[in-house]
Amino acid sequence: MRAVLQRVSRASVTVDGVVTGEIGQGLMILICAMEGDTDAKADQLAAKIAKMRIFKDDQGKMNLSLRDVGGAALIVSQFTLAADLRGNRPGFSTAAKPDEGKRLYEYFTARMQAEGVPTANGIFGADMDVSLNNDGPVTIWMDV
Repeated sequence: MRAVLQRVSRASVTVDGVVTGEIGQGLMILICAMEGDTDAKADQLAAKIAKMRIFKDDQGKMNLSLRDVGGAALIVSQFTLAADLRGNRPGFSTAAKPDEGKRLYEYFTARMQAEGVPTANGIFGADMDVSLNNDGPVTIWMDV
């Protein structure tokens, strides 16, 4: 699985003019299930993200996790993270097939909740309008 994490002061996703998910302080997580990904990879990724110390402590050092700060996660499916950029037109053949991608996206969301992180979501496969205030900015790319 592949993810891009953005530390945010707020984030939201809108589909057809309706807000489907929004959070205050926390992480905007763009997530992509790749061919061959498993529940175990989603478990590993969720555990790592929930414990990752990328929020500032009282001394201004990145030393606190999402759970430590009581933050939430806005999780948005993003198959374009699977882009093959060998040419001028990206290919996405390494992304999981839609049914499996949706299953793993929903499973990952459930795993984040099991890690004690409140979540909000976009809609899998929808054309989404994502808005966020990147805090820092802090943006981290992960692959498991």
